[in-house]
Amino acid sequence: MKLRPFALERFFAKHEFSVKHLACASDPDSLSIREVLALEPGAEAKFLELGLGYGESVGQPDLRAAIASLFEGIAPEDTLVHAGAEEAIFAFMHVLLGPGDHAIVHTPAYQALYEVAESAGASVTRWEAREADGWQPDVEALARLIRPETKLIVINSPHNPTGALISRDRLDAIVALARKHGLWLFGDEVYRGVEYGAPQSPSVVELYDRGVSLGATAKVYGLAGLRIGWLVCRDRALLERVATFKDYLTICSPGPSEFLAAIALRHAEQLAGRTKKIVEANVPLVQRLIDERPEQFSWICPVAGTTGFVRYVPGGAERWTRGLLEESGVLFLPGPIFDFADTHFRIGLGRSALANWIQLV
Repeated sequence: MKLRPFALERFFAKHEFSVKHLACASDPDSLSIREVLALEPGAEAKFLELGLGYGESVGQPDLRAAIASLFEGIAPEDTLVHAGAEEAIFAFMHVLLGPGDHAIVHTPAYQALYEVAESAGASVTRWEAREADGWQPDVEALARLIRPETKLIVINSPHNPTGALISRDRLDAIVALARKHGLWLFGDEVYRGVEYGAPQSPSVVELYDRGVSLGATAKVYGLAGLRIGWLVCRDRALLERVATFKDYLTICSPGPSEFLAAIALRHAEQLAGRTKKIVEANVPLVQRLIDERPEQFSWICPVAGTTGFVRYVPGGAERWTRGLLEESGVLFLPGPIFDFADTHFRIGLGRSALANWIQLV
């Protein structure tokens, strides 16, 4: 198994904790342990009495029940808890894919979604959404990419980095294609719940028996530090295979994290609403900057999630973002980090500090 360096994570390892203004974060303002415990009476006392032994490898029952409650028609037994979304991607790809298999991945994308598939031995075709189409993926193009050896389609909606949401008619068409060819459909849905410019779409796991939903506490709920992610799938035999593979990774997630995550997800609507409120306040501030300087910036205004993808009109976004960092301490994420053209940069919309640094751009 060979993996290229994870460009985004190496970028953040260098800058995230030293930069003055982290303007490209995909996670929103975080909650404190105190704030999470305050969501339920008696939670603090229970937390302090929590034993620090091993937990269930599939996840604690109350956490799995809370995850299942986020979906229609899903039971706790259809869920599998991981140490963050990254572990879930790694385990799933290595269980499902191998040499001779083919995967189609919606891009631009979080690098792990295609890199790990390739490391498992599969060939990967990148199915690129275009700005000219409002960042909506082309379903007819998808149909042309399917081969006899295709086993998996990967989509990301709400989409990182563009903030687009796959329209319901396109989502239904993608599901129909997957069903027609008997393919697995993996939905990276870690931003699901922060829709502000379009209605929330159903999860792939609600629409298709071979749908697999990826979720996490990081992006919607402001709890990245818990390192809790999950897979949801109605094929319990597949989940069992992934769970068996996970025995070679973390085995089980930290008990304190699972305890806090279960509380948070029982109040999912409240916490997602908090993030949504921050994003809804920030989008107009970015839009005003773009409207005032059309010779420099443009974007397809995002409608979901906590990120946006801004075009740097003169070109050379990487050089410009580097200069901005040196001059003002404002850090954006240039498109090449996503294996994308040097024309765009990602902006984070989920932090209330945006109002303080936007004037420095």
